[in-house]
Amino acid sequence: MAKQDDQFKKVISHAKEYGYIFQSSEIYDGLSAVYDYAQNGAELKKNIRDYWWKAMVQMNENIVGIDAAILMHPTTWKASGHVDAFNDPLIDNKDSKKRYRADVLVEDYCLKIEAKIEKEVKKAAKRFGDAFNKEEFVSTNGRVVGYQEKIDTILARLGKSLENEDLADVKALIEELEIADPVSGSKNWTEVKQFNLMFGTKLGASADTAMDLYLRPETAQGIFVNFLNVQKTGRMKIPFGIAQTGKAFRNEIVARQFIFRQREFEQMEMQFFVKPGTQKEWYEAWKENRMKWHLSLGMGADNYRFHDHEKLAHYADAAADIEFKFPFGFKELEGIHSRTDFDLKAHEKHSGKKLQYFDHEAKESYVPYVVETSIGLDRMFLAIFSNSLVDETLEDGSERTVLRLPAVLAPTKAAVLPLIKRDGLPEIARKIMDDLKFDFNVIYDEKDAVGRRYRRQDAAGTPFCITVDHDTLEDNMVTIRHRDTMEQQRVKIEDVRSIIMKEVDMRAWLMKM
Repeated sequence: MAKQDDQFKKVISHAKEYGYIFQSSEIYDGLSAVYDYAQNGAELKKNIRDYWWKAMVQMNENIVGIDAAILMHPTTWKASGHVDAFNDPLIDNKDSKKRYRADVLVEDYCLKIEAKIEKEVKKAAKRFGDAFNKEEFVSTNGRVVGYQEKIDTILARLGKSLENEDLADVKALIEELEIADPVSGSKNWTEVKQFNLMFGTKLGASADTAMDLYLRPETAQGIFVNFLNVQKTGRMKIPFGIAQTGKAFRNEIVARQFIFRQREFEQMEMQFFVKPGTQKEWYEAWKENRMKWHLSLGMGADNYRFHDHEKLAHYADAAADIEFKFPFGFKELEGIHSRTDFDLKAHEKHSGKKLQYFDHEAKESYVPYVVETSIGLDRMFLAIFSNSLVDETLEDGSERTVLRLPAVLAPTKAAVLPLIKRDGLPEIARKIMDDLKFDFNVIYDEKDAVGRRYRRQDAAGTPFCITVDHDTLEDNMVTIRHRDTMEQQRVKIEDVRSIIMKEVDMRAWLMKM
């Protein structure tokens, strides 16, 4: 766990040092669990969003995108169940005065058991070498099987207690497991109670006449209330999807782990409307499709896994998470849910308006069922950034820090470097940059020795460095250096664009799906 903590601290420090993420309002000592995306972070975030949008909307002729408002009529949230049921179990420690999510305390306890399993697996892999079969080991080793059974038992009990709203048993579970306050070590807990996560605000010119509103806790409802508008204006036929990216807000009990859990965050969601009775088939299809999207980025299949929900939300008949191996363990990255017809029927009831689809082939009207894919953009950012940050020892014994971002997502695709700041080299470098910037985000860097500039770009995640030297004046060629391999090639200036394009073009990456 200490090693994981050290790695996570490096991620947070590196994100600030290289212009990815800053604490919001830092000069005023910051605002808890709110962050600003800096110059490189804004580009990386945009690129992730574009990569999702292209795969979800542009490549699917039956999926369209919208951009619904953050503020919605308050009855929206009554219909969706958020006013009455959007709660997390809250528990306070009487000694430290710290507040926690009760379910997260239990889940973190299970993560520590998972770490023991990982330790056993690593020891066995080292002992057996190439003959090691991980799947066989974890299913037959007595100690590992015992650890996993303990995890399953704990999570099953937690899920059942939360489903039955038996908060007394949630506290009893925390006490039986002897879970201590992570800050003080105290086990002096209050009772568990429910805490609504929505941020309230007001709309109106004066306090007397202002309407009570909420900042949206999810983007999905903006899709549901626009279902018929989109279906009719787009002449959409079932099955079809509506996608959206945008901000959401949740008054988290305890927001932590950097940008993993924030009070202001961004979602990328798609609601896929299907004929009742076909939802399970589409649910499985979208599970497969979304995992392929993640794997197309080349971050390693071992870093992903599916987790089926034991406790289903009130609107779902099936649900699974795609979990990613963050520095602090496997955690939810994306959710795939079969939401049935709950949302559209609820909005029908509360609005008095029909939200049905007329099926011309079947000659009948019905309320469609919905399969949802929902991914946190900030969590995806953290997954990519933390997985890409590597410290390497090179053949000569020296070390370098490299941010191996997937080239398609890198904020800056290339840095153009004149070897020295005279003899006409900066002029050529500027001309190359001016030509490339129509297609790529590129930067110019002439400060320090070229080796230091290479290291700086490695740490910033730039896939290519293009060096202009004195030979360029004679042969019209430059040296292009690849971030991951540090390989250097001498190429013609007119070929630089195609070399970069080959590595960063979304088409090539998405064709891996």
